[in-house]
Amino acid sequence: MEKGHDSSTSMAASELYTKFARVWIPDADEVWKSAELTKNYKHGDSTLHLTLEDGMDIEHKLDDKTKNLPHLRNPDILVGENDLTALSYLHEPAVLHNLKVRFTDSKLIYTYCGIVLVAINPYENLPIYGSDIINAYSGQNMGDMDPHIFAVAEEAYKQMARDERNQSIIVSGESGAGKTVSAKYAMRYFATVSGAATEANVEEKVLASNPIMEAIGNAKTTRNDNSSRFGKYIEIGFDKRYRIIGANMRTYLLEKSRVVFQADEERNYHIFYQLCASSHLPEFKNLKLGSADVFHCTNQGRNPVIDGVDDAKEMCTTQHAFSLLGINELNQKGLFQVLAAILHLGNVEIKDRDSDSSIIPPNNRHLTVFCELMGVTYQDMSHWLCHKKLKTAQETYIKPIPRLQASNARDALAKHIYAKVFNWIVDHVNKSLRATVKQHSFIGVLDIYGFETFEINSFEQFCINYANEKLQQQFNMHVFKLEQEEYLKEQIPWTLIDFYDNQPCINLIEAKMGVLDLLDEECKMPKGSDDSWAQKLYNTHLKTCSLFEKPRMSNKAFIIQHFADKVQYQCDGFLEKNKDTVNEEQINVLKASKLKLDLLVELFQDEAKVTSPTGTAPGGRTRLSVKPKEVRSGASSKEHKKTVGCQFRNSLAMLMETLNATTPHYVRCIKPNDLKFPFTFDPKRAVQQLRACGVLETIRISAAGFPSRWTYQEFFSRYRVLMKQKDVLSDRRLTCRNVLEKLVQDQDKYQFGKTKIFFRAGQVAYLEKLRADKLRKACVRIQKTIRCWLVRKKYLRKKHAAITIQRYTRGHQARCLVKYMRQTLAAITIQKFQRMCVQRKVYLQKQAAALVMQTILRAYMARQKYQGLLRNHKAVFIQKHVRGWLARQRYKRSLRAIVYLQCCIRRMKAKKELKKLKIEARSVEHFKKLNVGMENKIMQLQRKLDEQAKDNRVTSERLNCLETSHAVESEKLKVEVSKLKGIEEEAKNNANRVTSLLEQLERLRKELTTTQKEKKTIEDWATKYRDEMEKMVAELKQQNGLLKTEKDDLNRMIKEQSQQMTEKMTRALAEETQQLESDLNEERSRYQNLLTEHLRLEERYDDLKEEITLSVSVPKPGHRRTDSTHSSNGSECTYNSEFAESEESSRHGEDVTRGMDTSLTLKLQKRVTELEQEKSSLRNELENKEEQFQRARVRDDEEHKKSRGAELEYESLKRQELDSENKKLKHDLTAMRQSLLGNAGAGAGAPGSPPYKVLMDQLNSSCEELEVRKEEVLILRSQLVSQKEAMQHKDEKETMTEPVHYAEDVHKMKDSGAITQAYLGLKETNRSPRFLRKPLEANELLNRLRLLEGQMQQQRRSYDNEVEVLRGELQSVKEENNRQQQLLAQNLQLPPEARIEASLQHEITRLTNENLDLMEQLEKQDKTIRKLKKQLKVFSKKIGEMGAGHVETISPGQMVEETVRPVNIPRREKDFQGMLEYKKEDELKLVKNLILELKPRGVAVNLIPGLPAYILFMCLRHADYVNDDQKVRTLLTSTINSIKKILKKRGDDFETVSFWLSNTCRFLHCLKQYSGDESFMKHNTPKQNDHCLSNFDLAEYRQVLSDLAIQIYQQLIKCMENILQPMIVSGMLEHETIQGVSGVKPTGLRKRTSSIADEGTYTLESILRQLSAFHSTMCQHGTDPELIKQVVKQQFYIIGAVTLNNLLLRKDMCSWSKGMQIRYNVSQLEEWLRDKSLMLCGAKETLEPLIQAAQLLQVKKKTDEDAEAICSMCNSLSTSQIVKVLNLYTPVNEFEERVSVTFIRTIQTRLRDRCETPQLLMDTKIIYPVTFPFNPSSLALETIQIPGSLNLAFLTRV
Repeated sequence: MEKGHDSSTSMAASELYTKFARVWIPDADEVWKSAELTKNYKHGDSTLHLTLEDGMDIEHKLDDKTKNLPHLRNPDILVGENDLTALSYLHEPAVLHNLKVRFTDSKLIYTYCGIVLVAINPYENLPIYGSDIINAYSGQNMGDMDPHIFAVAEEAYKQMARDERNQSIIVSGESGAGKTVSAKYAMRYFATVSGAATEANVEEKVLASNPIMEAIGNAKTTRNDNSSRFGKYIEIGFDKRYRIIGANMRTYLLEKSRVVFQADEERNYHIFYQLCASSHLPEFKNLKLGSADVFHCTNQGRNPVIDGVDDAKEMCTTQHAFSLLGINELNQKGLFQVLAAILHLGNVEIKDRDSDSSIIPPNNRHLTVFCELMGVTYQDMSHWLCHKKLKTAQETYIKPIPRLQASNARDALAKHIYAKVFNWIVDHVNKSLRATVKQHSFIGVLDIYGFETFEINSFEQFCINYANEKLQQQFNMHVFKLEQEEYLKEQIPWTLIDFYDNQPCINLIEAKMGVLDLLDEECKMPKGSDDSWAQKLYNTHLKTCSLFEKPRMSNKAFIIQHFADKVQYQCDGFLEKNKDTVNEEQINVLKASKLKLDLLVELFQDEAKVTSPTGTAPGGRTRLSVKPKEVRSGASSKEHKKTVGCQFRNSLAMLMETLNATTPHYVRCIKPNDLKFPFTFDPKRAVQQLRACGVLETIRISAAGFPSRWTYQEFFSRYRVLMKQKDVLSDRRLTCRNVLEKLVQDQDKYQFGKTKIFFRAGQVAYLEKLRADKLRKACVRIQKTIRCWLVRKKYLRKKHAAITIQRYTRGHQARCLVKYMRQTLAAITIQKFQRMCVQRKVYLQKQAAALVMQTILRAYMARQKYQGLLRNHKAVFIQKHVRGWLARQRYKRSLRAIVYLQCCIRRMKAKKELKKLKIEARSVEHFKKLNVGMENKIMQLQRKLDEQAKDNRVTSERLNCLETSHAVESEKLKVEVSKLKGIEEEAKNNANRVTSLLEQLERLRKELTTTQKEKKTIEDWATKYRDEMEKMVAELKQQNGLLKTEKDDLNRMIKEQSQQMTEKMTRALAEETQQLESDLNEERSRYQNLLTEHLRLEERYDDLKEEITLSVSVPKPGHRRTDSTHSSNGSECTYNSEFAESEESSRHGEDVTRGMDTSLTLKLQKRVTELEQEKSSLRNELENKEEQFQRARVRDDEEHKKSRGAELEYESLKRQELDSENKKLKHDLTAMRQSLLGNAGAGAGAPGSPPYKVLMDQLNSSCEELEVRKEEVLILRSQLVSQKEAMQHKDEKETMTEPVHYAEDVHKMKDSGAITQAYLGLKETNRSPRFLRKPLEANELLNRLRLLEGQMQQQRRSYDNEVEVLRGELQSVKEENNRQQQLLAQNLQLPPEARIEASLQHEITRLTNENLDLMEQLEKQDKTIRKLKKQLKVFSKKIGEMGAGHVETISPGQMVEETVRPVNIPRREKDFQGMLEYKKEDELKLVKNLILELKPRGVAVNLIPGLPAYILFMCLRHADYVNDDQKVRTLLTSTINSIKKILKKRGDDFETVSFWLSNTCRFLHCLKQYSGDESFMKHNTPKQNDHCLSNFDLAEYRQVLSDLAIQIYQQLIKCMENILQPMIVSGMLEHETIQGVSGVKPTGLRKRTSSIADEGTYTLESILRQLSAFHSTMCQHGTDPELIKQVVKQQFYIIGAVTLNNLLLRKDMCSWSKGMQIRYNVSQLEEWLRDKSLMLCGAKETLEPLIQAAQLLQVKKKTDEDAEAICSMCNSLSTSQIVKVLNLYTPVNEFEERVSVTFIRTIQTRLRDRCETPQLLMDTKIIYPVTFPFNPSSLALETIQIPGSLNLAFLTRV
């Protein structure tokens, strides 16, 4: 570790330790505290005057001997760096503070420390391990992204592929630090990135091993809820393509003592608690388990539950993992049986018999269960638990043992069984993960315990610390080696760095006469003990080794000085744990188990080879594995007795050998606190672990040399401000050398390498201080100038204001003088005009008086004349109207009498006719004559009424009630008639009153004269009242005005509300429209994703087909397989040619099967299983359809019953009609009554009067109508009874002859409602009044019945046929299933090689049969098509003869002849029709020259866009013209397949993909434009309309071409993405478009990509040039403008998403200056869009998240107002993205400030209610759904010329 004076030797200490300098001082609580100097330090001072951060002033005394100054603190801009080696001052407090700031403030858990990744456990689930994060780190350099476990994994994966060298990731740390989780995420990264080489899902199996190992090897401790109690090294194997092919696991030092003992607040292994939690399940009932509190092995910790963990659910996960790794249910059952037996064994109680012997009480329940589960006898096990066998040279003794030894033996047996189970599981996991093909390389992940020291340390801690000593030695050597390589690479002088070498400590442990050697020797002694072993240690090492010490107060312990700390070990138990002995007779009892479980045999069998404690499966794993020597059988027992220490030493040596043969990568896990609080940092605990894990040693080694390293360009960019203009030379290296020689006098503090400058510790801080001082001086000068400018501006403003005030004052005075003069002139003018006004007023008054007098006189005369004329006019008017009224009265009376006579005569004739019709209707014989045979048909149709007998009776009763009510109603009518007669008599009496009324009239005239007198009096009163009312009206008007005002206000409010409602509705409509558009886009995206998946499956199919072809044609064992990741666009077509190819390949494959490799066999077997599953799914689907069929039958029966009840509707309708008629009669009666009361004249109610006659006529008609209704009711009742009898008779007959349901025949058809609807229609017809009064004709009724019967029979026949077809298919499926089962049973009996051959033979045979079946189906379809063609020809001839010829449109594959008669049309010689004719045999040549061998560059530059599409369409037009369907089909098929083939071959070439996307779209547009569809012909010329296709409807092929265009578009996007991807980060983020804005900060060991543009570095100009190249290429190819817009939008989305994702994962990019750079880059992209006229394509909107992120980096981030502004501004960013940017925000200069934690929490609080996904990164794989808007071409086909360069001379223009 560097010292204070070492860090400041480059300059005098007085230059660094000045006032305001910050230092670190030791502290008991916080380890290190920050303080600030309040006084300059001078050489020789013994104290420093400091001020702490809390304001306290202290004096820090320096060490009198060393005079070491305290550590200096790094500048604030370096705090929070990704790499600790980037710090200028490298020491312990700087490392600790940097980790704390990153962990607590920025919530960053990963930090680099040179080659080490420091991972701090956050004790919280973080969203930084998703697949999007994995994709973001994939392919990136380790220094280009923020620290992450994925970055380490990617670096290991990349080095394995690049250097062809195996890799190792060493994860270490103490319990609870997160080692297991880190190792798990590393393996998940490899499984996700690399994929599997076979279809066996190896990566899933690798990940599935984690829950198994956690269940059997992890437990809860006081420090960790999921602590790994063993070490493991997992090697993940890869093939030559670096895809996972398998894995292998080694384990180290399982903590077996935990099986029988746990400390307080700890648990046993998880698997025991999972079993207890699942004991209620049926499969675990036989284990006789219960709660974990019951068993001694699980209740010692007194806390069997972990918060937030469901053991029962975890058990399901463990079982699933077992199944996934191939451990069958029988073995799982055996495992759980053995584990349950261990629990019961722990509860076996042993009692004292005497002092030297013990006994187990008989019938011990737990021992009984143990024996049952293990299959051993109770007597043997109980005996050997309490006895042991002693062997001597001559005899063997059986000796009882005391209770304590018996208990120890019981516990030893339990530990031994569990260790065997553990090793067995590890072996089987390795077997399942073993690679099936040759392994090329591997990456090892070592998850091993860190350095441990407790209050009581025993044998386990000794082994753990021994392993950490070995690993630390390897780590130190590797770090030293890397430093040396770096110096040699840069060619700088190399000086030996002194670093801690722990080889003496390792020798103390493992060398001859070391601790382990003495321990093994003591174990061999007959009476060896822990005390004697301790004495031997003291005697051997106490005086000879300085690292070995003896405690002062103990003779049973020893102390070893490890690299991390001193550890005191207690000797008690060392010998017993090292021996790890178990009673051999107990093992023999277990071997004699009677259970038929292979598991027990495997657990306790004698191993033929040495079994290491690692649990490694036998057999070679990789080329680095050490092959064990062959062991003689006689030596096996001796080897088996190796001690645990010896075995651990050997396995550790093998591990170190493996690690030394690989490139290591180090992950050090740190536990931040012991209370497991999230993001809480305990400095004491952190420092302990940093010292123990070697991080500080790495810092010390780095600090001893040149830790700070800059490239020349980065140094120049950072410290350009320290240079003068004359110092800047063209040679950057020489410039930096000259500047450094001036700035730093001591040349030993820096060295110049080939590409970098190396600095000693502290030098960068000194340079940063100089830079900050220079910038501060510049700032002061800028402030001085600006302040001077501001003061001068203020003075000039005051001067201008004074002059302005003077100007305005003088102007005011002048205006006052002018005003006085104007007022004097105005007074004179006013006097003049006033006098004139008075005189004129007098004159006008006189004139007005004269006019008034004249007006009154003339008006009086005119009124007199008008009154005379008015009286004459009124008299004439009255005479006219009286005479007219009298004439009309006479006419009306005559007319009424005539009409009445006509009505009487017509009514009499109608009555006679009605009686005739009634008599005919009642005549049954007449009805039968008219309807011969109708009764049977009616009875057949009405047989459904048999089940409604009860309902009919109820209906009859209701009708009787209705008749009764009707009779009552008629009685009431009679009473009303009698009342009317009384009223008539009263009318006669009223006639006598007329005379009396005349007398009263005379009397009233007299009263009128008196009334007129009173009227005058009332008029006077009315005048007075009018005045009062006028006043009231005025008041009311005033109130009305107020009300109008209120009304206006209300109207205005209503109008505003209506506007608001309108706006709201508009917004709602817009939102709904937007939602519909988003739904449409989602549907398009889903469809296009399905197309992508279909394309992927097609590619996979083609790859498999190629592999089969290669394996058949080249049966060599060492051939290379086709790359499965190769991009292809092949399509799986089902045409004749491919049938022949598949048949030929299957026939050829019958001869060659042994040459296929194992992977092909597995693929074919998997395909067979998939087909079997598909077959079973089809069978299940058929069964489901049968069930649905049965349910449909039941449902139709119910509907049949309901239809019977529909007959009641007729009666209800009749009742409604009667009710309505009664209401009508009542209404007429009431109207007549009112008319009689109204006409109270003298003769109005006389018997002979018209009203009386009308009333009687209506009464008679109502009575007749009532009679008719009664007769209809009787007829209806008789019909219902007859129908009921007929239906009963029919049902009985049907039941006797056809028990198989008539209802099925009617209701279970394809259209089950047809017959019901027809029947109801006939019934409605019968109900109509017209039918009731005039029955239908017999022929018409018979025709209807025949029609219904024919429909029923036809539907029944179709239903029977469908059922027969389904039964036949079901039978064939059953036969096929039986045949498959027989073949499977036969194959299982064969040996493996023959089984594979037989399965392949069977698969080939099955494929051949399927091909033959398909060929037969194709022939049948061809026959059908030919038959239909002949029929169509006949029909077309008939239509032609009838003169009604028209063009039929058919689907692809069908054709018709010309429907019009052939006419010889004279044609000119050069009148081309826009068609190209070719011969059938030239089709392959056409496709080859026009598609496969066409070079897009020449076509795009020299010829018209879309020329191949036009040529293909013109050829298609000719095939349509000659009506050749085969030619049309083959041409389209060949075109589509050829385009797919060329894209598969050259799919990475953007020009080719763009060219064929353009031509495919143009071909699709041509098919639409010339299809004949009116919607596509709107923009056609008449000539183009004449060129439309005449015989074929190619709509289906248009869909196929549309799908092909979508696939090409997606291929184009992927191609562009592959080209743009390497440019985006460099051009958008790293390159400085505005030079000098971004400051380069010091970087650590892991250098990032330089932000300065070097040769080969991508810039923004590179991106713009590439975008322009894409755009110009697509324009040259004639791509549709709308399609270009969609492509550009997708390009910009990729740019924005990739840039934002990298910004979120790179702390060094989150600064104010970088935000400015990003906004400038975005503006350049927008300018490019404007230049290309693409601003409206939606591309700018895709950059909105990036723009907002850049704005977020630049806005103020202090107050609540800033937080509100950020929340409203960043609406396109998610909450997690905003918080991530704020956490990553890093000042580049000292003038910037960090974002406070409080401000970030305020942002989180404000954004809490946002509804959004928690995903951090944008999905860069999203492809927007593409559309192809119709774009017709104006180019005339007949004008197209074919150039000779295309080699298409065989085409003939037509």
